[in-house]
Amino acid sequence: MRFRTAFAALSIVALSAACTQEAEAPPQPVEPSPAATTPPAPPISYACESGQSVTVGYPDTDTAQLTYRGQTYTLRTVLSASGARYAGSELEWWTANRNGQESATLSRLGPNDDVGVAVLERCSRPSAGAVPTGPVPAPQPAPGGVLPAAAPCKGPQLKLSNEGGDAGAGNRVVNIGVQNIGATACSLTGYPGVVLQDARGRNLTAIRSEQSLGSYFTQGQPIAPVTLAPQAKAAFELAWSVVPNEAMGEKTCPSAARLRMTAPGDTSPVALGMSFTPCGGRVRVSPIRPLTGAGQPAPAPAP
Repeated sequence: MRFRTAFAALSIVALSAACTQEAEAPPQPVEPSPAATTPPAPPISYACESGQSVTVGYPDTDTAQLTYRGQTYTLRTVLSASGARYAGSELEWWTANRNGQESATLSRLGPNDDVGVAVLERCSRPSAGAVPTGPVPAPQPAPGGVLPAAAPCKGPQLKLSNEGGDAGAGNRVVNIGVQNIGATACSLTGYPGVVLQDARGRNLTAIRSEQSLGSYFTQGQPIAPVTLAPQAKAAFELAWSVVPNEAMGEKTCPSAARLRMTAPGDTSPVALGMSFTPCGGRVRVSPIRPLTGAGQPAPAPAP
């Protein structure tokens, strides 16, 4: 009798231990759900007074990836009294909105890497209408949730052409065609970098390139991605005045013989021979847009 009682007690202890081990066993691992990913916004091109361009990507709210003169730098957001300020890699990038224009200053940081002490470039881009400060909205998925796979266009796969223009009231505008001569599709988003040269191939540094959503002849349109299939064309407007700015002491206007363009986010230039005389020390450049039809040959600029 005592043997059966002891056996029963041992059985209860063993069963209790088994239940405890089962209760303490770790849960089965659960496969994590795939995290939703948001494609980074395309980089933005800022036109600078020197004729250079600064291209900036904003992968998140705290980071700016800045490309200048063929080099890329990573900067982080820092405290500022106004606007958006980024610092790092011995550089400071500071943007602000005023009167429908986003202005930006690229400076070299001082010895303590806390404030810019030497301005390298003063740049700008329009901020009116649908153009926000900071990143340009990324392409939206097509039906079915598939994003465009086209990589950004690069200089070697592009060709420029004169697609016609218009003239009136001392103003000129030419549509500059941008053709994809590569074997695969590519995309363009934003403003091209434009530098004018004289007949000897020297940069006309007295003529700055200003970003503008529209011109004297056209209404402004928001920036939007343009995907180019092989041999397809997009275009941007190049606008200028042919009336000397007498208030600036200008009596004759510089003669340009060639246009050099860099695609948004790229540093490889592509050139187009083009003789004209822009006055007032500036030309205006629109965002790249789909080419909706061939125009007539551009009018010859007034002497």
